[in-house]
Amino acid sequence: MTRILTGRTAFIAGGTSGINLGIAKRLGEAGANVFVVSRNADKVASAVAGLSEMCAAAGASADVRDFESVSSAFQTAHDRFGLIDIVVSGAAGNFLSPAAELSPNGFRTVVEIDLIGSFHVMRAAYEHLRKPGASLINVSAPQGARAVHGQVHACAAKAGVDMLTKCLALEWGREGIRVNSISPGWISGTEGFDRLTGGADAAEALRRKLPMQRFGSLQDIADTALYLASDQSAYVTGTVLNCDGGLMVGSGTLP
Repeated sequence: MTRILTGRTAFIAGGTSGINLGIAKRLGEAGANVFVVSRNADKVASAVAGLSEMCAAAGASADVRDFESVSSAFQTAHDRFGLIDIVVSGAAGNFLSPAAELSPNGFRTVVEIDLIGSFHVMRAAYEHLRKPGASLINVSAPQGARAVHGQVHACAAKAGVDMLTKCLALEWGREGIRVNSISPGWISGTEGFDRLTGGADAAEALRRKLPMQRFGSLQDIADTALYLASDQSAYVTGTVLNCDGGLMVGSGTLP
């Protein structure tokens, strides 16, 4: 494998499981130093142990809803590895609930994790970034651009994340900082896939509606993140990059 990120450092919020751990592994395989963050200290330790087999790795426990906690994690990463080249903000929370049954606390919690948490990560990163050259990546979702039953909280939060991405790209571009979003579609092997697809029969119906006729993999998203983190995307900023097998194209019945 070409180690195109050798000498660079990646900070990955939510990087101890699922899509975000897959991204951490891919960036580490490509040569980056990797620093992962999540609320659970045991998960951080486990992720760091696995990542250390392929790259220099470290981590810290932090809650993205707490700005001071996130700032402290960035300082720790900076003290260990120096300036940060790549930031991935992937912490997320979601569950199914009709809007009429959704509690204000449930709505608030998802917005705090997904949207406010993403702002906290991006804002706390700023003082520690390599300028020019840094690449910031938010993990969004199709709900940011399309209405979905039972997902008013996630739709509102992810729409905010996508606009956060665009505003930061606008403001920070002159300093050589790129900011983009990845919008994963149905990615098998993730907690969100198992929770939101509604069982094997419902999942199969969803698969048949996808233009590419398959669900995505952790590797699909990790490779997309590698592209955005690398010099191969040096002129790409302010973009929401769909990695969804054509989900956003449409979901009509296929012939």
